[in-house]
Amino acid sequence: MKREVPGNCPICGGETKVTEIHCRKCETTIKGEFDLCKFCRLTEQQKYFVEVFIKNRGNIKEIEKELGISYPTVRNKLDEVIFALGHKVEKPAVNQKEILEKLSRGEISKEEALKLLNG
Repeated sequence: MKREVPGNCPICGGETKVTEIHCRKCETTIKGEFDLCKFCRLTEQQKYFVEVFIKNRGNIKEIEKELGISYPTVRNKLDEVIFALGHKVEKPAVNQKEILEKLSRGEISKEEALKLLNG
């Protein structure tokens, strides 16, 4: 079983640091305080979403199918990952025409359209 370094403390949720690195081949041990990469701070669910997103080349329709979730849920999960990576998440203004066009093409359901229109 692969064990990864947790990016956040499982007790309080605070940021973790790696304080020791050990080489299995030459037995060298380096002690210090090392920062984790941004992606190490993602939850397991967020890492899985990123993997699915990349595998599907960002095609939201394919992501919807693979994960069995709606368009708004895909967008929300993507916003969560963007925020977790330390970037500001700007909520775009609702483009009513675009939403209605997607509805008419059958790309989103009536319920999804209502959610998008109501913010």
